Amino acid sequence: MAEVNITYVTEFILKGITDRPELQAPCFVVFLVLYVVTVLGNLGLITLIRIDARLHTPTYYFLSHLAFVDLCYSSAITPKMMVNFVVEHDTIPFHACATQLGCFLTFMTTECFLLASMAYDRYVAICSPLHYSTLMSKRVCIQLVAVPYIYSFLVALFHTIITFRLAYCGPNVINHFYCDDLPLLALSCSDTHMKEILIFAFAGFDMICSSSIVLTSYIFIIAAILRIHSTQGRCKAILTCGSHMVAVTIFYGTLIFMYLQPKSNHSLDTDKMASVFYTVVIPMLNPLIYSLRNKEVKDAFKKAMDKGCETSKILKLRK
Repeated sequence: MAEVNITYVTEFILKGITDRPELQAPCFVVFLVLYVVTVLGNLGLITLIRIDARLHTPTYYFLSHLAFVDLCYSSAITPKMMVNFVVEHDTIPFHACATQLGCFLTFMTTECFLLASMAYDRYVAICSPLHYSTLMSKRVCIQLVAVPYIYSFLVALFHTIITFRLAYCGPNVINHFYCDDLPLLALSCSDTHMKEILIFAFAGFDMICSSSIVLTSYIFIIAAILRIHSTQGRCKAILTCGSHMVAVTIFYGTLIFMYLQPKSNHSLDTDKMASVFYTVVIPMLNPLIYSLRNKEVKDAFKKAMDKGCETSKILKLRK
């Protein structure tokens, strides 16, 4: 029998968002601005929560981790995506592609379950305010954060190993702006049927499990709000959950559209637009959603700015 020479892929080329030259520079500027806002917003929120003692509560403990996760999975995608706007061929080595996929899956899944933990926190705050400090002890909060991180890492590692154990011996151009499962499977010369089933099963389980916790929590929250007789009390309860409800709606809505749409309507170009939203836009929006309408965060920011101004004045006087 004649030997068959098979050349395996050692690097991939990311096709990016658009191949139209006239859009490269404007897109680079737009995404650079979005990424800078994301970094400053999430780092600023984490810093405020750490330095202001009034924000050392379970709610802000979860929020600081949400900001950290947003920062990490945006940073795993956006800088490499922007390279595509300034080079002709945006290549990524095989192992770097695997690392990017693993990081992205880890932090995206973690965000799903962090939002569920935050929903439970809001449920306890509104439905059992007298037992809040007991039910949301430091130990419980650590567990509600640690479990999503550990589970997400293990699931991401499992998926990444399976994806990169497949054979890639043909085209190496990924029709996406980062290494994602579905575009990679389209390039594989192996049988990907089992991997596709695993993607659907895990994505469905994660969304159903985490969204069920969110929905159950909010059913009890709404029931508790309806039992509040005073208008002021109802408004305060609604404001307590408002930011989280907006963040949950945007995040889960995008993921449901991305992963659970009928296969007949599924296209990689549609996936790109959805991916831009949850890898770039949502990490930028979350710190704005949780801070613009949050009096405690705004007060902490004002206090930090005042302290900074006072320090600056003292330094100028010493000079």
